[in-house]
Amino acid sequence: MKLYHGSHMCVERPEILTNGHYKDFGYGFYCTSLERQARRWALAKKKNHVVNIYDYTENNDLEIIQFSEMTEKWLDFIVDCRRGIEHSFDIVEGPMADDTIWDYIEDFMNGNISREAFWVLVKFKYPTHQIVFCTKKALQTLTYERSYLL
Repeated sequence: MKLYHGSHMCVERPEILTNGHYKDFGYGFYCTSLERQARRWALAKKKNHVVNIYDYTENNDLEIIQFSEMTEKWLDFIVDCRRGIEHSFDIVEGPMADDTIWDYIEDFMNGNISREAFWVLVKFKYPTHQIVFCTKKALQTLTYERSYLL
């Protein structure tokens, strides 16, 4: 499977960064199967908009959780990760809480909207995808192919 990572630089040897804000699925190396999404990630950088391309080879020995769609379990998992609660998965895959959806998640976390209101607000969002490599063992499933500058 081809995966893409939008960045400000060429990333031949991905690393798990454990600094900055908590992300949807916790700390890790974030990729997507959607090239247009990686392009948006790259264009969000201040300079040097780069899309990195990798080949991903599944490894059944890894602990993987997949969310095929936005569900209650997905929402609860993201809320926990955004609060800094760690998980033990090597890889987490599923829809992304983009900036708009993140605002709704934050409203839900702060008690400003109900769970039901959250689902109404996110109902018509375009599809997204992210796959996060959370351990060094998981990163070994990625093989760098090439990068290109936007």
